[in-house]
Amino acid sequence: MAGLGNGFPGNGRSPERQTIAARAKGGLVVLGGFLVLLFAIEVVNTLMMGALTRTFGLRPRSPDGLLDIFTFPLLHANLNHLLSNSLPLVIFGFLVFLSGLRVFLTALAFSWLGSGLTVWLIGNGVTVGASGLVFGLFAFLLVRGFFNRSWRQILLAVVLFMGYGSILLGALPFVAGYVSWQAHLGGAAGGVVAALLLRPRTPAIARGL
Repeated sequence: MAGLGNGFPGNGRSPERQTIAARAKGGLVVLGGFLVLLFAIEVVNTLMMGALTRTFGLRPRSPDGLLDIFTFPLLHANLNHLLSNSLPLVIFGFLVFLSGLRVFLTALAFSWLGSGLTVWLIGNGVTVGASGLVFGLFAFLLVRGFFNRSWRQILLAVVLFMGYGSILLGALPFVAGYVSWQAHLGGAAGGVVAALLLRPRTPAIARGL
């Protein structure tokens, strides 16, 4: 009978590998679906001559702008703006998703809220774009290994920093130029907070000797 000789059911893969494969598949589906949504919104916004941006873009320090926190990452200034965010969003989001749906949603939520609240408090002009999410997920990947004490995650962070570390300059006000450094900074801060909250808990009382 198949699967009896190796101790694993079915196709002979270990439960850990099956879990990673399932997460990878789920990550591609979720990130792919989110990207399709962003492009669909961009098409509609273009056809409406930017009406969605004027209505749902984040307006700093406006009472109505608090609701815009939940919509502004879904909008972009133009197609090039969306394209520039798409690849890093998928890469970083996929890598975070490999740790599980709960981890992904937590990192995404804190990146989203951190970016939005920072723009609302100190931003200038109507702000749109998913770059705050990109910075949040990236920051999460960079720091989580240190909180988790995982050499594998630290090694991944080093590789990612070597490849994409220069984007962190976009969180500095004197470098970012016309882009929203506030969104970048807030998103990165949210990613760090998420990594801190998701770190393994140390037992309050040690068991045994």
